[in-house]
Amino acid sequence: MFGSPPLGFLSLSSILDSPFTLVISIFWLWMLVDAVRRSEWIWVFFMVIGSVVTAVLYYFMVYRAAPSATQGFELPGAQDRQRIKELQAQIHNLDKAYYHYQLGDIYFQKGKLKEAEKCYRCALEREPDDINTRAHLGQCLLRQERPAEARPLLTAVVAENPKHEYGYSMMALAETLTALKETDAALDLWKQVTAAHSYARAKVQLAEIYLIKDQRDLAAKEVKEVVDDDLYAPPFQRKRDRVWVRRAKSLKRKI
Repeated sequence: MFGSPPLGFLSLSSILDSPFTLVISIFWLWMLVDAVRRSEWIWVFFMVIGSVVTAVLYYFMVYRAAPSATQGFELPGAQDRQRIKELQAQIHNLDKAYYHYQLGDIYFQKGKLKEAEKCYRCALEREPDDINTRAHLGQCLLRQERPAEARPLLTAVVAENPKHEYGYSMMALAETLTALKETDAALDLWKQVTAAHSYARAKVQLAEIYLIKDQRDLAAKEVKEVVDDDLYAPPFQRKRDRVWVRRAKSLKRKI
């Protein structure tokens, strides 16, 4: 059965004959739709021509691997998940702030925000003034929908260094102010970010505020740039920005 083409699972006669076939068909369709939404076209191709085994592989290798809480809100820099045990050993032996901070970043990327918060707080107990740890703890609190707690951390970081981490900290502060309904202050920050960087994440959220203020022409301009830039972006960037490109296309339809 599992070697059969997926379209066979969707045949009416097969579904009526077996409840198990119905479950498999729904699962395959669920994974196919998710792959289309993520623009994972290679997976889409093999799911269409292959077997349901492809859908199972997609579920474990792509669907479950993507941290929903932090998708689209990655920290700058690549993270190595395999370093977790190494860092835990270094913390056990040396207990330095830097190792707690690095472990927090890995947990953040994996979407394990409570574990990340604990690591960042341990790092701050050892080095209270470290700007990177304060910034990442602020982002971690924001992703846990605690913007009021994130605000003083991110405000202080941006005041100290407006260009911190290539504008990522300023973006997080803008998102914090948006969550706190301070759209005018957020708008000013988004303008600063987009003046210096072409981040899809910034342009889409700037467009959303323009729409709130009924400035549709300005919103349309930001959305168009995101969609146009995606056509010529390298694969790694398209994968990173796909959440924002989908959001931009949705906004485009509204405008």
